[in-house]
Amino acid sequence: MSTPYAKLPGWADYGLIPLINLLVAFVVAGFVVLLVGENPFRAAVILVEGAFGRGQGIAFTLFYATTFIFTGLSVAVAVHCGLFNIGTEGQAYIGGLGVAVVCLVFDSVTPWWITFPIAIVASAVMGALWALIPAYLQAKRGSHIVITTIMFNFIAASTMVFFLVGALKPAGSQAPQTRNFLEGGQLPKLNWIIELFGAKIRSAPFNVSFLLALLMAWLVWLLIWRTKLGYEMRTYGHSPKAAKYAGISETRIIIIAMMISGALAGMMALNPTMGDQHNVAIDFVSGAGYVGIAVALMGRSHPVGIVLAAILFGALYQGGAELAFEMPAISRDMIVIIQGLVILFAGALEHMFRPYIQALFASVSPKSMGMAAAKGGGG
Repeated sequence: MSTPYAKLPGWADYGLIPLINLLVAFVVAGFVVLLVGENPFRAAVILVEGAFGRGQGIAFTLFYATTFIFTGLSVAVAVHCGLFNIGTEGQAYIGGLGVAVVCLVFDSVTPWWITFPIAIVASAVMGALWALIPAYLQAKRGSHIVITTIMFNFIAASTMVFFLVGALKPAGSQAPQTRNFLEGGQLPKLNWIIELFGAKIRSAPFNVSFLLALLMAWLVWLLIWRTKLGYEMRTYGHSPKAAKYAGISETRIIIIAMMISGALAGMMALNPTMGDQHNVAIDFVSGAGYVGIAVALMGRSHPVGIVLAAILFGALYQGGAELAFEMPAISRDMIVIIQGLVILFAGALEHMFRPYIQALFASVSPKSMGMAAAKGGGG
């Protein structure tokens, strides 16, 4: 008789399985490194040291992670409502327009701690409004959310080009970007936190938007698991028919979930624009919206998992840059392959090892699976 499967304990479901998938991804990546004639163990050491071995590396890792926390949370909120928001990239672009307008208007008259909250609201509102249109089309017209959000990514990119080569470009400049923000539009760095532990940082863009990202992660947890709205979103995501039977408005829940998702994506723009380059330029998103899909998948759409997965991808970005410098045979394209393997095993093949782990748990510890041991006949 086949071994019965049941729900795994939370620590195994959210911790053990992603860890196994991650280890397998790095083993396969090791073989890829071996194929190009490099030592995979040395490559792994360089990657880890580049991301966490020095204060400079840690600061850059957390800077990248900040961006991925926002985009991962954006994808996760939609997923809990049964929606696959592929438009995080475009929503982040349009959020950047909100940041640009606020900083260009207020950076010369207000300090950063006044400009920042206004920019947060502007970026969130712009991202939410950009997500509203695909949400309405899904809720009212039945248009598939995946198709419409992908299309809106291209529209957003074209919109950015229109503004950055026109109205927002300073006179006499050839670069498709806004002018540099003044001090009132620049976020203070958090490098001093890392330096408290004795590390030395020459220059890194790790800034206060990281704290905002952590706050948003906590608020998303609060929303999804501690509010009526979150319960309605999860109910609709699990069974639209059950949600309709319970009196939950399909139109309302889709539009609200997508607008929250778009708002989180829009806030991603704060980190690279106000926190690093101090302007809004074409391609400032740099694919972070698509990385957010992988982060949400690997983090199992839970805020804690998303923060950890974002730090992992931040480490891959930072450590990968060090690896490409130290081992010329391993190009940036090779780093993309390693990231792709992590996405493959943590996302598309996430259930590959689950049946075996479930069978092992059912055999070793039936109680941990919520299974009562069968003893004799009924009675």
